[in-house]
Amino acid sequence: MQYSPGVPGVWAFASGGRHATWLGAHCPILAADGTPRLEANGMPLERTMLVRTEDVEWTDIWNTVGLRGTASDQFALNDLFVPMDHSITREFDRECRESGPLYRMGAGTCYQVGFAGVACGIARSTLDDFVEVARNKVPRGAKGILRDNAVVQTGLAQAEVNLRAARGFVLQSMAEIWKDLVAGASITVAQRITVRMAATNAIHKAREAVDFAYNAAGATAIFEGHPLERRFRDIHTVTQQLQGQIRHFETVGAWMMGVDVDLTFV
Repeated sequence: MQYSPGVPGVWAFASGGRHATWLGAHCPILAADGTPRLEANGMPLERTMLVRTEDVEWTDIWNTVGLRGTASDQFALNDLFVPMDHSITREFDRECRESGPLYRMGAGTCYQVGFAGVACGIARSTLDDFVEVARNKVPRGAKGILRDNAVVQTGLAQAEVNLRAARGFVLQSMAEIWKDLVAGASITVAQRITVRMAATNAIHKAREAVDFAYNAAGATAIFEGHPLERRFRDIHTVTQQLQGQIRHFETVGAWMMGVDVDLTFV
């Protein structure tokens, strides 16, 4: 059996990794002199090494604003030798050995849809909790309960519409793509672009819905332990992650107009 060179390195954002049996350590491949090995197209060669959790050293780094329950800690390897058959490329169509539709979709699409789902779930529970707050809270200086305020009523309706529309765009897009995958096709660049814009849009429409509820709830939402406080922190942690970055819209728009763009995160 062939072996890869020793794998040293540190990897963070390993969500749920302490519960796993295996971990994926994504890394560049270097030549003996330390220079990056290149693909035929000149791009750096990268692979993901599969290692057992008992072979890594964990560091608790997850002291974050939100999403604290993911425990996305950091792990390190120190020149661990990994068998070549325990390494893969993330490029979904190069070494794919499974024929199912999921394996013709690509890891990037899974990440995008997954984060959109988390964001929409946070927003959904936020609006539900806000309705309960609004039914009972009398804001200081107000003459009636919060739910009777016309501005709040309008804002809630708009947040609900925007959230449902954004979620529906993701679900409709994936349903159409899934039909093609089940029929034996692989996901196209155009379909990946659609998922990228739908997922990023859903994350930010979810953030807007949470921001509305947090602001409208006033001081009620600022206390630790209140559902709105936690969800406010969680959604703003989601938007800070790669999948929630606004720059994805630039990529989508440029591609739509025929500009040669980097599709790494599409």
